[in-house]
Formats: sequence, structure tokens, C-alpha cells
Amino acid sequence: MLEPWRTGKVIRIEDATAQTRRFWIQVPELESFDFKAGQFVTLDLPIHEQKNKRWRSYSIASAPDGTNIFELVIVLLEGGLGTTYLFNEVSVGSELLLRGPQGKFVLPEPVTEDVYFICTGTGIAPFRAMVHNLHKQKLPHQNLHLIFGCRKFSDGLYVDELKQLEKDEPGFFFHPCYSREESVPEGAYKGYVHQVYESLTQNGKIPARFYLCGWKNMIDEAKQRIQAMGYDKKAIHLELYG
Repeated sequence: MLEPWRTGKVIRIEDATAQTRRFWIQVPELESFDFKAGQFVTLDLPIHEQKNKRWRSYSIASAPDGTNIFELVIVLLEGGLGTTYLFNEVSVGSELLLRGPQGKFVLPEPVTEDVYFICTGTGIAPFRAMVHNLHKQKLPHQNLHLIFGCRKFSDGLYVDELKQLEKDEPGFFFHPCYSREESVPEGAYKGYVHQVYESLTQNGKIPARFYLCGWKNMIDEAKQRIQAMGYDKKAIHLELYG
């Protein structure tokens, strides 16, 4: 059963990178906006006459915390009607029509296998929510590897925060990858995400579950490579962006 459309109020906005922005949204009619880490909301934006051409869905980037506030992290797409509206027309105090939470892109309970979160760009949002939720709730889990790909250091999202979480949460490992940097610091990788999970799983020798979120090209290649290592496609869960 779908959630009803509700009014959300933008209470805070911050630039995360030159092209990426964080939006904190409050749902005043609810005491608590309850969702599972990994779910998304759909916004109905005044950008088209047809309803289905106004709808844009974004993963919730924050973990459930019992409040009626959640965070979205959104990248400005060149020529994108939805993100152009959000970046140019929405400010603190703006109201947005939204529906959610929705989606089944969530972790099993309990987490009984090693998990590889593989993402690019704002595809990091649901995984940030998941690992913070496991940490806050002190939920048991096997090894969690968050492999995040972007081009330059300046494109990184939540990098310092996730490095700190790596220190605070036993069994959580953060692997940032930069495809267009000449040299990278210790603990980071130069290149793309694929080399990292292939190396960490010893090319398919370690039982694992994979969660993919990001652009279609990355997801298509990851699916192919993961299955080529011998993993069943049922071990792969994905959320497409764009």
C-alpha cells in the first residue's frame, strides 16, 4: 500500500560539492517519519503538466532517528528539469510534495554474510543510511565494505564522516576510489570501483552479498563482473540512478 502524498518543508540546505547539494526535509504533520535505511522518497515537482513527468525519486541519505526530518543528497544534472528546479527554485522554507518511504532496497536482518556496498556519486546515499543505522542500533553484522567511486577528491561525499565511522564501527571498511587523481592517500584507490571488490573477495572466494547503487553503466559492469567471479545473481541487489 502506497503512502499518501504529504507536504515536506525544507529546513536546511548545504552544498556538498560544486554540483551536489544536501537537503534536510521535515514532515510537520508527522511526529516521526519512519522508514528503513535504504528506502527512497518521491517528490512531485511543478515541472510538467503530466504527473508521472513531475515525479523524481531520491534515496534517503540519513538513518532513521525517530524524528520527522530526513536528508537527501542530490546532484545537479545538466538539462535535468527536476534537479534544475531543486537547485534554482528551492530554498530554506520551501514546501515540497512528497510520498514515501518506498522501496525494498534494504538489508536483511540479521546480516549473516559479508556485504559489499558498491556505488558512484550520490548512489552513496542509501549505504550511508544503512551503515549509520547498523552503528546506531548496535546491530550485529559481518564485514561491511563501502566502495565509493568518484572522479576527483572534490567530488567526494561524506568522506571524512565515513573514515571516522570506519574507526568507530568494528567490521566496517570504507574504500574511496578516485578515477582522475594522479595520486591518492593511503586507504584510497586510484581508478574505478571494480578492482576493489574483485580484490577484496579474492575473485569470488569469499561468500558475499552485493548492493549496487549509481549510474547504469557502473551497475551493468559490476553485475557482469560479480557473476563472472561465480556469484549467483540472487546475491546482487541494485538501485538504478538516472
